[in-house]
Amino acid sequence: MTISQDIKRISHWVNGTVTPSNSGRHGNVYNPATGEIQATVDFASTEELDHVIAVAKEAFKTWRSTPLSKRADILFKFRDLVDRNRLELAKLLTAEHGKVTSDALGEIARGLENVEFACGIPNLLKGNYSEQASTGVDVYSIPQPLGVVAGITPFNFPAMVPMWMFANAIGCGNTFILKPSEKDPSASLFMADLLKQAGLPDGVFNVVQGDKVAVDHLLSHKDIAAISFVGSTPIAQYVYETGTKHGKRVQALGGAKNHMLVLPDADINMAADAAVSAAYGSAGERCMAISVVVAVGGVGDQLVEAISERLPKLKVGPGNDPQSEMGPLITREHRDKVASYIAGAETQGAKVVVDGRSTEVPGNGFFLGVSLIDNVTPDMSCYQDEIFGPVLCVVRADTYEEGLNLINDNPYGNGTAIFTRDGGVARKFQFECNAGMVGVNVPIPVPVAYYSFGGWKASLFGDTHMYGPDGIKFFTRTKVVTSRWPDPSTSKVDLGFPQTR
Repeated sequence: MTISQDIKRISHWVNGTVTPSNSGRHGNVYNPATGEIQATVDFASTEELDHVIAVAKEAFKTWRSTPLSKRADILFKFRDLVDRNRLELAKLLTAEHGKVTSDALGEIARGLENVEFACGIPNLLKGNYSEQASTGVDVYSIPQPLGVVAGITPFNFPAMVPMWMFANAIGCGNTFILKPSEKDPSASLFMADLLKQAGLPDGVFNVVQGDKVAVDHLLSHKDIAAISFVGSTPIAQYVYETGTKHGKRVQALGGAKNHMLVLPDADINMAADAAVSAAYGSAGERCMAISVVVAVGGVGDQLVEAISERLPKLKVGPGNDPQSEMGPLITREHRDKVASYIAGAETQGAKVVVDGRSTEVPGNGFFLGVSLIDNVTPDMSCYQDEIFGPVLCVVRADTYEEGLNLINDNPYGNGTAIFTRDGGVARKFQFECNAGMVGVNVPIPVPVAYYSFGGWKASLFGDTHMYGPDGIKFFTRTKVVTSRWPDPSTSKVDLGFPQTR
């Protein structure tokens, strides 16, 4: 395929500079609002990846010796640069992902929270010290960086999720290789340039554009110490199994089917507002989106009516239109797949209360309106699969226990929420539900940066959650030192096993 010279070319970032690929392979980057190709993105060869890894490995030798205060200073400056360039970065997100400006700015804000957390790295990397653990012996632990680490990030949060990873990783003294989604790769280069402006030494942060070839090579290369991943569950499982097979530390966050349990005593208007916001924001392309409302007892009819009343008021259109509240989906193929679940739900006996397929937006963009499906049952495809689009399913449950069992029996366990005025039931729910993140009258319970993000069951492969304290733990390993200084009066030969006395 011959590419027009008018089309933007997106390349790698290696050793502090934009580096075009010589692989001869590339992908297309679309504008989801128009359906047009707006750029091509280079796909790295394994030889190019070897070079990037070698650059990061060399940079690690000096970066790990950089004082903590200097690392924090660079992160503070990066935080300020992102803050001052929010609108420019948001425009990139809108152009390549399609999300509306307010949503793009929200993504950037939540990413910055994690950078701010990492700015406290001098405090976060404090070890422990025990004086006189034995006679004349002191013991202390030191958290140290792993080496070269990599992040493989999804299309739906091209700025926030990388910041979840690299802020802690480089703060801890590692060098970092980012493999962003090939669907919206420009944000990665924008942030790389800001890191350089902040004073980050060349080679500490690198960006490799690519496809499965790049992913597989990162997972198997001997000099990659750890992989952090966010994506669908099948790929998360593949990344986890392949990476750990090659001796790497891996955290792989997968998909979700987040339920919102609404009890009869809930504030219906509040619950309806929350359901609409959490189901259709970013066109439902969020791993924390509410995709199932479980209506308990007699609340179902009233809740469905309240939700359906709100939907015609939502403005669907291009993300750069200030009037738009929801933009397009990421690709034409994904839009059509999401639409197929609506048709399938009808065939399987559910009731399509609001059909997003009837929404029309001028042009050839990848738009799909919001859909509400009632009387969904657990055996239906729209319930079983992660749709990842603007489709909200309503399941009826007779009791709290029945609704709880639906949540706990689901193979995913990313996030869940309960809407109720009863504090006792809310506390019972947070104790009994099997999910990694729980909201009480909060529909999208993404933790603040000083906690950690992660699900349970098929929503997470690995032992640690992401960012926050778990992020520091993931990107460091502990060294324990037992120390005694020469004292001739206590020195002797003793072949017995040491005792702490």
